[in-house]
Amino acid sequence: MTLFFYVIIAVITFIAFLHAWSKKDYDVSRTIVINQSKADIYSFVRQLKNQPKWIAKLKDSKPVKLKFKGIDGKEGAMVYWKGRKNIGEGTQKIIKVKPGHVFETKLLLVKPVEAVALTYFASKEIQPERTKVVFGVRGYLPFPYSVISIFYSMENKFGNDFDKSLQNLKNHLEDR
Repeated sequence: MTLFFYVIIAVITFIAFLHAWSKKDYDVSRTIVINQSKADIYSFVRQLKNQPKWIAKLKDSKPVKLKFKGIDGKEGAMVYWKGRKNIGEGTQKIIKVKPGHVFETKLLLVKPVEAVALTYFASKEIQPERTKVVFGVRGYLPFPYSVISIFYSMENKFGNDFDKSLQNLKNHLEDR
């Protein structure tokens, strides 16, 4: 019986050590060059109603229930979504709009896990009709997600989706 307690204490100590050792903040982003003007790209991206046209998870997860609130593209505008297990449920609120430069939203995830994250989108004109775009997310991982992230990083979780989303954005904007 005492061996059992020692094993339990060792497991708890090991998990606590992993949590203390793990990186809790994350920032994952991807970059692409789009052959469109910075103004055209920015005006398209800042509209929450346009996200199903380019955000990989929304585009690939049909049907998704979406409800919009506020003036789309302006600070304070929100979207509520509810979908299948792979997309979950939550809200996204525009918190920062610097026209032509930076666009940030706050994500509040309810399902499948509760989490808060900040998404960001930035653009920089390289040449006329040629723009470098950055799309990313940053946040904090509480226990037990901090321990899980040692084995399955946020880079792995978001990286491919962001690559696919930016490619969708490029295709959509360059083909119209």
